[in-house]
Amino acid sequence: MTQQEKFDQVFDLMKVSFPESEYRNYKNQRKLLSDPRYYLLTEENNQGEVIAFLAGWEFADFRYVENIAVSPSIRGGGIGKQLMNRFMRQSTLPIVLEVEDPKDDLQRRRVRFYERLGFCLGEYKYVQPPLREGIPGLPLRIMSYPEKLTASKFEQVKDVLYREVYNVHQVSNSSK
Repeated sequence: MTQQEKFDQVFDLMKVSFPESEYRNYKNQRKLLSDPRYYLLTEENNQGEVIAFLAGWEFADFRYVENIAVSPSIRGGGIGKQLMNRFMRQSTLPIVLEVEDPKDDLQRRRVRFYERLGFCLGEYKYVQPPLREGIPGLPLRIMSYPEKLTASKFEQVKDVLYREVYNVHQVSNSSK
């Protein structure tokens, strides 16, 4: 399978796994592949089709999981855990990811999934900048591994994510 075909399958899985506001359009998502800090881990079935992926970033001081998704027909079978463990083993750097505030059952299950892997739910306010034109920012929480972020470390992580992932340049200020 070519890289283009693999990317197309990842993007199709992204579309069925996330609301449109939580991923870039095709052109902007594909453009990320040319950034050496961005990469995709995939799991394929016996036919070579992508059934799960993890999109991550590697920065100087930490790694960031931007997206992880498993084909809806096989969710709950441990593939997401395998991908996360693979990502976690590839580096000794701390890891961060974004989750929704755990207000409903599905959101709480997602947080518990990451907590079982050793992640800590952060307490600082965080808004994911828009990934598409005309869509508002998304209030989220940061989870971190292997330990909870201090206020100053949270600000450093937020500044890098805003600048490098979301192309937003702003003065940071910490709030709980």
